[in-house]
Amino acid sequence: MKEYKVEEHLDQFRSDAPEHREVKNLAELPAEDRERMLRAGIDEKEKSAGTIVHTDHDTVFCNANLKGVQVMPVSYAQFKYGLEDYSWKLIEKDKDAFTERAASRKEGGYFIRAEKGAKAEFPVQACMYIETDALAQDVHNIIIAEEGSELSVISGCASGPHVRSGLHVGVSEIYIKKGATLTFTMVHDWAEEMAVRPRTVVVVEEGGKYISNYICLKPAKDLQMYPTVYLNGDRSVATFNTVLMAGEGSKMDTGSRVYLRGRGSRAEIVSRTVSTGGEIYARGHLIGEAEGVKAHLECNGLLLSDKGKIHAIPELEARHKDLEMSHEAAVGKINQEETEYLMARGLSETEAQSLIIKGFLSLDILGLPESLRKDVDKMVEESAGAM
Repeated sequence: MKEYKVEEHLDQFRSDAPEHREVKNLAELPAEDRERMLRAGIDEKEKSAGTIVHTDHDTVFCNANLKGVQVMPVSYAQFKYGLEDYSWKLIEKDKDAFTERAASRKEGGYFIRAEKGAKAEFPVQACMYIETDALAQDVHNIIIAEEGSELSVISGCASGPHVRSGLHVGVSEIYIKKGATLTFTMVHDWAEEMAVRPRTVVVVEEGGKYISNYICLKPAKDLQMYPTVYLNGDRSVATFNTVLMAGEGSKMDTGSRVYLRGRGSRAEIVSRTVSTGGEIYARGHLIGEAEGVKAHLECNGLLLSDKGKIHAIPELEARHKDLEMSHEAAVGKINQEETEYLMARGLSETEAQSLIIKGFLSLDILGLPESLRKDVDKMVEESAGAM
């Protein structure tokens, strides 16, 4: 049977969508849409440094609440600032069929910038939402953390209650200047027939830090992402934490690549994957190119169904003699003794397995806001209970 490739079926997705009006606050959005966005980390009740919501091809809400943090549609930022030094500088427009789409269609995206020295106490919330069934949504995002700034972004991607299929292409270029810190948390809550193609490249300067958290617990049909970070500055840091669950019929090809080019730069890639019947590729690639580099790669998978597959693919590449890099990978099943131990203390088999899965996914490592952590915990329990 020939493997299904999204690239060969791009004409199956529609490009037209109804126009969505702008709202003055998120409470004006339909309750069912707000509920979906909440599951992707966008909470109208939470304090934030700013919020932007992009529905289909339109920005329906945008504000900035904190001095020193800018949040706006990328089209307006290009008009206001030009962005010649930032737009399509890290990713080639013709890299693949999906970047070509995003470059040619120019349907939207966001621009977020923390000004020099700004310390954002609360995160910026950014939501990419698909409300029209079978729609192809193409967006281009730019994030800049200026020198000495501290910024957190929660990027929630979700689809409406009446959406079964679609394509989301998200191109993101991220710049972290000297001594700046960016925590970027992406939560995917897509419909079961969605094809998802994020394309992300990050550049980190001296003493900068990039922390990436990726969570996908709803089984999109076809997910493929491989963000790349260039640690160009001395003592720069990159950390990737990935937590995902693949249900029957879904394919998730995920990974991260880090080039450690600055002296004393450090990187860590940690993935926790669970298959309840889907196919998972958990990739990781560390390339050490400077002295004093330290890096570690960890891929752990839990296989809960004979219909599922997990491929753990760690890769280390050393290009300098004075560095330290290591990796570990493991794939297994739920320990029956652990299940029986918990059942002996009053839990049902489903409750016991849910608790084991929750512990395996190690959500505490992500440092999520309390409200988002509770929602993710609930998704884990629902997914485990559906086995």
